[in-house]
Amino acid sequence: MGKEVTTFIRDDKQQIHVVHEGINMYCDKAIYYKNENFIEAFSNVNMQQGDTINMTSKYVEYSGITQLAFASGDVVLKEPQSVLTTDTLWFDRAKQQAYYKTRGKVVRDTSGTITSQIGRYYMNDKKYQFVQDVVLVNPQYTLNTHQLDFYTETGGAYMYGPSTIKGENNNIYCERGFYDTNNDTGYFIKNSRIDYEQRTVEGDSLYFDRARSFASATNNIKVTDTINNSIIKGHYAEVYRAKDSVFITKRALAIAVQEKDSIYIHADTLMVTGKPEHRITRAYYNAKMYKSDMSGKADSIHADQKTGLTQLINLERYSSKDIFATKRNPVIWNLGNQMTGDSIHLITDTKREALDSLKVFENAFLISKDTLGDGFNQVKGQRLIGLFRDNALYNVDIIKNAEVINYVRDDKQELVGIDKSKSGSINIQIDDNTISEIRLINQIDGELYPESQFPENARKFRGFDWREEERPKSVEDLFKDDPPLNLPVIRGLAPYVPQEEFVDEAMLERVKEAEEKNPDRENKAARNIPKPIQDSIQRKKILKKPLSQTSKKG
Repeated sequence: MGKEVTTFIRDDKQQIHVVHEGINMYCDKAIYYKNENFIEAFSNVNMQQGDTINMTSKYVEYSGITQLAFASGDVVLKEPQSVLTTDTLWFDRAKQQAYYKTRGKVVRDTSGTITSQIGRYYMNDKKYQFVQDVVLVNPQYTLNTHQLDFYTETGGAYMYGPSTIKGENNNIYCERGFYDTNNDTGYFIKNSRIDYEQRTVEGDSLYFDRARSFASATNNIKVTDTINNSIIKGHYAEVYRAKDSVFITKRALAIAVQEKDSIYIHADTLMVTGKPEHRITRAYYNAKMYKSDMSGKADSIHADQKTGLTQLINLERYSSKDIFATKRNPVIWNLGNQMTGDSIHLITDTKREALDSLKVFENAFLISKDTLGDGFNQVKGQRLIGLFRDNALYNVDIIKNAEVINYVRDDKQELVGIDKSKSGSINIQIDDNTISEIRLINQIDGELYPESQFPENARKFRGFDWREEERPKSVEDLFKDDPPLNLPVIRGLAPYVPQEEFVDEAMLERVKEAEEKNPDRENKAARNIPKPIQDSIQRKKILKKPLSQTSKKG
């Protein structure tokens, strides 16, 4: 083949060994082009760089001028943390980068297998950048994304574009995120969402720990219970899947979505626990509830979705000796009626999604404003039991030590007098939000007074507390006493950076240098660089030059 071209063929003892500036290459056959400082290697090619990079293939060509290697045929690139296999691979020693665009696969023991259409390995940074149809398969999950930056030493994976992580018990979606494949933890932002079997968690940012079955969310959170048709909102949440537990705070709001009238519960903190068939919602610290025909307030609220029992409770630290105890008593408003007591139970018919009954335990107090005047109808006793029809209170029984003050009006709604009575118990019938009948059982005493003869200071029972100003009359009213909300700034991830061209101006300068050394021969250093790419870069280079350098003087 001439003095400038030498062919080497292995013998029975050993392969051909080529050394060039830190590269060791072994093969069965080699053709060396002396003038071009270029070599072609065939069959069982093994190219080594130090003790960290080992590449095998069927064919390699390498330019000593450009330091660009091209490998094809069952290419395998090994580094200490991973193994890359592909059909063709470019290896730029000057930039210490390897590149493929004919689909490749990277295997890392602790992370799984990653495939993509295009990929690049940055040897100095120990980083892979995968682009287009990226799939990471792990025994516990499968990750799909548009671009994945993967660091082989740490196992850190950065996702860009619509991305999903599908596991046995959950699916994760985000449009920017980070996943630690060594520790199975993730941090996701931008339209992030975790789908469990019965819950969906959304938020501005999500943290996920697979080993602990734990997730937390920050800012603009929404947790949807798909089985029980309920929603929880807030600005910080923790979800323990294995324990069927959700904790949420910062403007926390639970919504029991009903066909006729949804129920809203707000408190400083909400906790939802239990299996899907038996969810329990606990709201504590200044808890409030609202639906169109009823609202309530207590120190804490406990709602059982299966039984339909909702309890409004005081905390123990607020004893009856506390001067603020009256203000802390649980309170329920139903249309024009206000009911208070040490604790209150609401029972809902879960099938009809309608109120069934109400119980007030200890110090029961029912107040309704007189329909026309400034007075208040009042009933008090030890306990109260109320019944609902069409979500309106129609029957009330006051049990033990019952007392009543009632503004009695005739058919023309003129005031007849004020009734003040005591009895063992009282039954009250309510029609159209107005007391229509009062029956005193085991009456002790009672009298109907003309309004003029009933002293002003006797028109309210001891413990009277009309709390209409506290009454939530809309969902927005649930938050009116909350302190200002200061949301934390979400720690972002680096923005998406499109993959730069592997063949750039610097590489073409090296290719041009090889051409200039042998202008009369084929430039072998350029033959595996597509001509359109060379022309495109050359055009861009010309456009960057000042006009004075690209035109001739006239």
